[in-house]
Amino acid sequence: QVQLVESGGGLVQAGGSLRLFCAASGSIFSINAMGWYRQAPGKQRELVASITSSGSTNLADSVKGRFTISRDNAKNTVYLQMNSLKPEDTAVYYCNAGVVRGLYVVDYWGQGTQVTVSS
Repeated sequence: QVQLVESGGGLVQAGGSLRLFCAASGSIFSINAMGWYRQAPGKQRELVASITSSGSTNLADSVKGRFTISRDNAKNTVYLQMNSLKPEDTAVYYCNAGVVRGLYVVDYWGQGTQVTVSS
């Protein structure tokens, strides 16, 4: 079994910064991509940023230039540095990890952490 534990969410004023942290633990040989998704009330979950095991990143257009994703493969952790936060960034942020299981990759999710940006 694999568990993802997130931390770092909270309440911040517009223009402020937060850093999200996610650690994967359990039966893990290797992890392919890791990423962060978010879901605002009444909206679908959307990809915010992802990073491969080799360090290639993909960011949503709405966060480019403001958010940075990074990971530590040795520790099975992924980080999301969020700067210049806007009220529209308010959402529950979920960590995702694609854990290699033989020939397959199985997606695991964290429980979510609330990010609230006040105007």
